[in-house]
Amino acid sequence: MAEIIFTELEGWEEGYLQDKLSDHKLVLMRRPLQEQDYERLSRAQILAPFIYTPVTVEVIQKLTGLEFVATRSTGFDHIDLAALAARNIKVSNVPFYGENTVAEHTWSLILALSRKIFQSYERTQKGNFSTEGLRGFDLKGKTLGVVGGGHIGQHVIKIAKAFDMEVLVFDPKPNEELASLLGFSYVSLDALLKESDVITLHAPYNEKTHHLINSENIKLVKKGAILINTARGGLIDTMALVAALKDGTLAGAGLDVLEEELNIKEESEVLSPEFHKKCDLKTLLANHVLLQCPNVIITPHNAFNSQEALQRILDTTIENIKGFLSGKIVNEVKKV
Repeated sequence: MAEIIFTELEGWEEGYLQDKLSDHKLVLMRRPLQEQDYERLSRAQILAPFIYTPVTVEVIQKLTGLEFVATRSTGFDHIDLAALAARNIKVSNVPFYGENTVAEHTWSLILALSRKIFQSYERTQKGNFSTEGLRGFDLKGKTLGVVGGGHIGQHVIKIAKAFDMEVLVFDPKPNEELASLLGFSYVSLDALLKESDVITLHAPYNEKTHHLINSENIKLVKKGAILINTARGGLIDTMALVAALKDGTLAGAGLDVLEEELNIKEESEVLSPEFHKKCDLKTLLANHVLLQCPNVIITPHNAFNSQEALQRILDTTIENIKGFLSGKIVNEVKKV
């Protein structure tokens, strides 16, 4: 029987973990690990934290029984990998959990814009059933431009083919075998902007992708296209986006992320009470100029947030823990 510490849990997760790990002693916490916890938990073999529990040299020194860390996140910036490696403590993460989830939200934004769902809803709520000004456009035969052909992008592409759309992809690491299998073509970013009726972003955010869509290349966008971003707000220069919407270059935008989100690194970070102490997302959204645009739909960084996706985080963490206990570590994170 192993002693396993879970931090920063939601209430529903506790019962699920107790059921799936019933043979072990579980310490279930709804807050981050704190200094006063170290003595009573010093013999725990496994720590399963979220991102607000830094796994530092101090933590490693205090948790003398620690043998394995199973972070419930994709990122691991909160973990001192070098310090863990020095004590031969292994680490696993949750590399993927919301590919289809984010892709489905992406398509909900595309459809809402293409068929003017929100304008229609608001009108009928007032008892007005006129269709004047509500004409949308078909997706069939249109071109979808996918920026980033990774796991989420691939799910988006599969759905696009069901709509009978042409698909163009910009990705710095093309995979021609995948392109042939899914039926899309790789192009440059400039070509994608020029030729796409719908542009959707699924790239990671880093120094190279900061303002990937900017005041210069947004001028290349096919007039009347719509832009979707369910990845990271910093991929788009907000002022360039506002200008393109104002001058009609873009007919609309669907945004689940905004630049003002303080570089959120983990989607499920927004569900943590610790996040809301640092940043009031509602206030940021309310103050954002894009909220005033009638052809823009903004959702509060919610694309990842399905029951199934959050359960996949737990399931992968449980798999990681069981793998370690059986001597077969999966999803291991190693110091580069």
